[in-house]
Amino acid sequence: MFDVAVFGSLFVTLFVIMDPPGITPIFLALTAGRPAKTQRRMAFQAVCVALGVIAVFGVLGHQILDYLHVSVPALMIAGGLLLLLIALDLLTGKTDEPKQTKDVNVALVPLGMPLLAGPGAIVSVILAVQKAHSVSTQVSVWSAILAIHVVLWLVMRYSLLIIRVIKDGGVVLVTRLAGMMLSAIAVQQIVNGVTQIVRGG
Repeated sequence: MFDVAVFGSLFVTLFVIMDPPGITPIFLALTAGRPAKTQRRMAFQAVCVALGVIAVFGVLGHQILDYLHVSVPALMIAGGLLLLLIALDLLTGKTDEPKQTKDVNVALVPLGMPLLAGPGAIVSVILAVQKAHSVSTQVSVWSAILAIHVVLWLVMRYSLLIIRVIKDGGVVLVTRLAGMMLSAIAVQQIVNGVTQIVRGG
């Protein structure tokens, strides 16, 4: 009742897209000046928001696509292009880190959405759920979704310790590696989408 290959594939994809090591400095910047207890609470809130958004798209993704008259190959190509843009940002070091505001709970916006539950993660989950035709693959897909959110929570929960261990250079290195992996995933997704359109035509 569990497909390890499906679990591993989706977990790695979401790990690269949601980039737990890369989110660490952003989380610290957004929650700077707050007590450690508040930071821990905001980490939990951000993960809950991200999980809720992704779960909604995972469950209703097919209906949303039907309503918008969008085909899966078109979504794959669009998602691949979007992932490629994200990968280029990771590789070149371009980050649009939102500034902290006192009027908004940054754990909800922008941390939970769209930094964690971004378009890339949403597209990947929709496609993974659509491809899961058996109970075992469904269990594997949702297990991977839960697992990556647990990892995100742990990374943000212990972000201060992580920064002291790997230093800023370590975060930059992991981010660049994630960018290379994500670019390969993006290109493959575009190729798969084009292939399906050609075969369907």
